[in-house]
Amino acid sequence: MKLQTLKNKLTNKHFLSLAGNGIMAVLSVVSLGMIFHNLPAKEAGAYVFFQAAFALIDTIRTGFLQTALIKFFSGTARERGQEVLGSIWFIALLITLSSFIITIPFFFLLPYIDNIGAALTIKWFALIFTITLPIVITSWILQAKGDFGSILLIRLINQGSFILLLSMLIMNGRLDLTNTIAANFFSCFLAATTIFIMGWSQIATVTRRTKKCIYEICHFGKYSMGTTISSNLLRSSDTFIINFMLGPAAVAIYSLPQRLMEIIEIPLRSFMATGMTSLSAASNRNNSEEVGNIMKKYAGTITLCILPIAVVAIIFADAAVLLLGGAQYVGTEAANVFRIFMLFGILFPIERFQGVTLDMIHKPHLNLIKMIMMLTINISGDFIGLYLLGNVYGVALASIPTFLSGLIFGFIALRRYISHSFMDYFRVGYKEWKSLAGPYIPKLKAIGP
Repeated sequence: MKLQTLKNKLTNKHFLSLAGNGIMAVLSVVSLGMIFHNLPAKEAGAYVFFQAAFALIDTIRTGFLQTALIKFFSGTARERGQEVLGSIWFIALLITLSSFIITIPFFFLLPYIDNIGAALTIKWFALIFTITLPIVITSWILQAKGDFGSILLIRLINQGSFILLLSMLIMNGRLDLTNTIAANFFSCFLAATTIFIMGWSQIATVTRRTKKCIYEICHFGKYSMGTTISSNLLRSSDTFIINFMLGPAAVAIYSLPQRLMEIIEIPLRSFMATGMTSLSAASNRNNSEEVGNIMKKYAGTITLCILPIAVVAIIFADAAVLLLGGAQYVGTEAANVFRIFMLFGILFPIERFQGVTLDMIHKPHLNLIKMIMMLTINISGDFIGLYLLGNVYGVALASIPTFLSGLIFGFIALRRYISHSFMDYFRVGYKEWKSLAGPYIPKLKAIGP
């Protein structure tokens, strides 16, 4: 009986989602640590810039299609599901093809571009954008089906092979910026090949697309794309501004605490992936009370779990920077920037679930307004901070009013549709946390309501 209980827990969608995001984040940190330890700060910063630029442009594809796929595909009949997937594939192929049309003219400008991060992006973006297409679409399909185990396998193959290739390059003394990005490409190629062999991509459904479904997806996707692009710009705008105003070495310093924030992002992304479907189902039943309870349960529980992690991270920030980046980053602004992020990062779950809930109750335009407002405040704050302080502290401190504005806007916007107070997140979260931990910590039963 105990073995069956353990098996049920290990195959639970929440555990598999958390494991997938956790393993992905850990392997990503390992690979980035290898890069930081073995490349000069300027080249490491250029690689980070490429990743930020790639992620930003990829949000056009992801933002336009991911939420739409989950919303229109989940729980549908087989014929409707194939129509949705075929339409998604058709739009995705058009977006991916456009990446070559856009980047090819810039090849002629390469002799005049001095910034190595920008040059790297021009050379490699379209190739990696194409090879990652089956990876992202298959991951969305599997997420909609709740098959987080297969998503975990894809991520293991992708990141695991990347680390293996980096290790081989380091052992042979051949790790440089070009070989690093080439290793990234081949690891994605291996993952994509596995997907096609397993038959997970369902690319053949592209023949089942319809104009009506394409229009539905485009109508919904224009809001979700704007939100996703604004969200990504919110993260990457700091990198772009630092890169062009302080240089690639400063990008490397600033990116270290950003990467260390994965200790918060891991559980947050995992539970958002599973929470989206529950919120959408409750919203489709027009049950606003259930939507509110789900939102408060997820956001509150994760917030309470993150709190002790944040305290430990703030105390040992210097050790974390040394472990990930190496001695060359000790004594830089990296550790204190990490502490700044952690102070307001504790409330990330509440702000993020407010945004997801706005999407799921069919108010994506409000979520878009919220993200545009945050982006405007962040970019303005970055320039003001750099003018006043002249270093990455100015950019980091600008994140505080940015985050608070989004938190307040999301709270006010949701109050029009869902009755809740700020303290509800903590009350419901504590109640949920207590029910989950109670069987393992009997003394909790005597504490609180």
